[in-house]
Amino acid sequence: MSVLEMKVPSPGESISEVEIAQWLVSDGDYVEKDQAIAEVDSDKATLELPAEVSGTITLKAADGDVVKVGQVVCLIDTSAARPEGASAPAPKAEATPAPEAKKEVVATPAKEVVPSPEPAKNYATGTASPAAAKIANENGVNVAKINGTGKDGRITKQDVLAAMSGGFATDSVQGWGGTRDQKREKMSMLRRKIAERLVSVKNDTAMLTTFNEVDMKPIMDLRAKYKDRFAKHHEINLGFMSFFTKAVTEALNLYPAVNSMIDGNEMIFHDYADVGIAVSSPKGLMVPIVRNAEQMTLAEIEAEIKRLAVKARDGKITPDEMMGGTFTITNGGVFGSMMSTPIINPPQSAILGMHNIVERPVAIDGKVEIRPMMYLALSYDHRVIDGKESVGFLVKVKEMIENPERMIFGGKDPYEVLLGL
Repeated sequence: MSVLEMKVPSPGESISEVEIAQWLVSDGDYVEKDQAIAEVDSDKATLELPAEVSGTITLKAADGDVVKVGQVVCLIDTSAARPEGASAPAPKAEATPAPEAKKEVVATPAKEVVPSPEPAKNYATGTASPAAAKIANENGVNVAKINGTGKDGRITKQDVLAAMSGGFATDSVQGWGGTRDQKREKMSMLRRKIAERLVSVKNDTAMLTTFNEVDMKPIMDLRAKYKDRFAKHHEINLGFMSFFTKAVTEALNLYPAVNSMIDGNEMIFHDYADVGIAVSSPKGLMVPIVRNAEQMTLAEIEAEIKRLAVKARDGKITPDEMMGGTFTITNGGVFGSMMSTPIINPPQSAILGMHNIVERPVAIDGKVEIRPMMYLALSYDHRVIDGKESVGFLVKVKEMIENPERMIFGGKDPYEVLLGL
């Protein structure tokens, strides 16, 4: 009997333990080499654990167990025979066609079909009146779940209206169950780490938030004009996030303190912009990093954001892809947020919050116009970044979004560049 001990591999630097999120196989199953046998949660990401060899598996840990890196979590008996039915399919042999037998056609007399009588209509318990059925169909209400108050339990129009006004579930809206039940779920290691980090930021930093608003019309007009050609040429859609990422990298170059962090009694300044883009995933909030965003074109930024977001959504993102950012952008506007104070992603010193775009009346050249406006919020560590730098950074981002051509000239007015000013 030959048994292999499978140990938890290190998912990344500084990670010493993981949690068995769930076993994908059962004790005693036969597994193939490289087959995913478990999902493990670290404090940074969820990873799959592949079988190192083929054989029968014996589990040494349960779902939800926290195990150390290098700890044995299962045994695989490599001497176990492959079970019948699990063998690789053999190549198909060419079948020799059998001589076709002559079929004798026998005429079968057609049976007389006697229509069954229609059941008599019964307007008893659970049957909706025509008016009630019409309202229920229009609003996606399941009448089978409504108690009728009409004659013999018939469902009336008032019964349907009362159910809808009471928060009854429809096809498009999930109503309350109306019970007093409770459910407990253990927090994943990733969620516990997020909670720990967020609390530590509030306690360990002098966090402050400054706000501004940006007129999105220039970017929206530019996007509407070129989005089809952009998508055809680069095979990627043109969104707002690439514009903001590019504007942020230019502003970081002008205000390097916003791109710095504290290390003990020293400040570390970065001569590059590794921008974290906060994305929502089934496992919680994740912040994959767009490396050297200051060197990327809009198309390259869009492609990289899409690649990382898909990996985060599918649970395939690695810890290395979420480590080492120097600045973060989060977009609560996709969920309808009008304004918020985002929390810094440590050890970074600042984070930019984008919000939803709302048409509002604003003064343009002494006249009131309706413009698509967005609130921006910059949360920053006041120990590292002064108010002047934070406000200047946010104003520079605003100027570049409202004047996209400035992104080409490093945040400067193109006419100033032309005149050498």
